[in-house]
Amino acid sequence: MKSQANVIGVSMVKFEKPGRSEPYEIMAAKAITGALADAGIDMSDVEQAYASYVYGESTSGQTALYQVGMTGIPIMNVNNNCSSGSTALYMARQAVESGAIDCALAFGFEEMQPGALGEHWTDRTSPFQWIQNRFDQLNRELPNGPGAIKVFGAAGLEYLEKYGANPDIYGKVAVKSRQHAVNNPYSLFTKELQLDEVMNAPAIYPGLTRLMACPPTCGAAAAIVCSDRFAKKHNVHKTVKIIAQSMTTDLPNSTEDNQHLVGCDMTARAAEQVYEKAGIGPEDVDVVELHDCFTPNEVITYERLGLCGEGEAEKLINSGDNTYGGKYVINPSGGLMSKGHPLGATGLAQCTELVWHLRGDAGKRQVDGAKIALQHNLGLGGACVVTMYSRG
Repeated sequence: MKSQANVIGVSMVKFEKPGRSEPYEIMAAKAITGALADAGIDMSDVEQAYASYVYGESTSGQTALYQVGMTGIPIMNVNNNCSSGSTALYMARQAVESGAIDCALAFGFEEMQPGALGEHWTDRTSPFQWIQNRFDQLNRELPNGPGAIKVFGAAGLEYLEKYGANPDIYGKVAVKSRQHAVNNPYSLFTKELQLDEVMNAPAIYPGLTRLMACPPTCGAAAAIVCSDRFAKKHNVHKTVKIIAQSMTTDLPNSTEDNQHLVGCDMTARAAEQVYEKAGIGPEDVDVVELHDCFTPNEVITYERLGLCGEGEAEKLINSGDNTYGGKYVINPSGGLMSKGHPLGATGLAQCTELVWHLRGDAGKRQVDGAKIALQHNLGLGGACVVTMYSRG
C-alpha cells in the first residue's frame, strides 16, 4: 500500500571554500546528527540510508555515516552529477512511499577542489563527450573552455539572441540572489552586489562574468524521510509532505540547441509530471529553490518550470516577481550563486531551505505564509529532479 512520504528532519553545515572545510565525513556526520535531532529520533530508527557525492571513493557514504553509528542498515552510494542530492532524496522518498520501509535518511556531501569542475578519469569515454560533440557543431564561432562554463555560457547567449532580451537580466538575477543571501547564515557569500559590479566583473566566457557563476564549495546536508505511520508512532508533528516528485533524463531532442544541452527539456518534462501528480500548478507555488549554477540557467529555468511564459523571463525579473513582495520568492537561500554548490549536498540543502520556510523556521528570510514549495536540481549528463512540498 502506498504511503505518504514526509520530511521530518533537516540540517546542513555552512558551506566553505575548498581548503577551508572540515573533512567530508565530519561535515556529513554533523548534518546527519542535526537532521536526527531536528526529527527527534535516533540513528537506530533509520532503516535505510542514501549517500550522495560526486568526488570521492566508493563507500565514502559508509565512512561518513559510521561517524554517527554503525547500525548495519543498507547504505546506498549515489552519484548523479550535480543532481546527486536530489537523487538520494528521490530514492529515500520512493522507498518510504512504496511501503518497503518507514524511515530513510538521505544525506549528501562534497569535499571539492579549487577551480572549475573537471574530470578525473581521462583514460576512458567521457560521459560528457556527446555534449562536447554537439557543442562543437552548434558553436563554431565560440571558444572552447571548461565543460560547464562553456555550455551554460552558450545557452545564455542563445537565449538572449532568441528572445531579444537585455544581457543585464543575468546580472539582475545575481544581485537579487545576493540580496537574499544577506539574511542566510549558511551562505558562503553575504555581501550585496551592484548591477554594474556584476556586469563589469572579469569575464569567464562570452556573456558570463565571474559573478554570474557559482563557486566551488565544500559542505553537507541531510534529510529524514518517513511515513505517516512512523511520524505518528514517534509523536512527530512538524512534518512537511513530499506531494510530488519526478526525475527525468535526456531524450533525442536534448541535442536540439544549446538550451536543450543544459537540460531545459528535462526540466520542463519533470515539472509537468510534478504538476500533474500534485494537481497543483505553478501559480500555486510560493517559494522556489532552483539550480542556478550560472545565472543564465536560472533565467532559462523560470520558463521551463512554468513560472512565466516563453520569452517572458525578462518581464518577470524586471517586475520583481522573483523576489520578496512579488509572485514568487526564488532562491531565498541565495541559491548556488551565493550559498555555494558542493555537488552532492546541493539538492539536500535546497530541501532543507524549503522545509524551513514551510515550517516557518527560516528567520529573517522567511517567506510569509508559505504553503507550497518547489525544488529544481539539475545534473548534466544528465538528470533533473523536480520536487513539490506542502506544509504538513
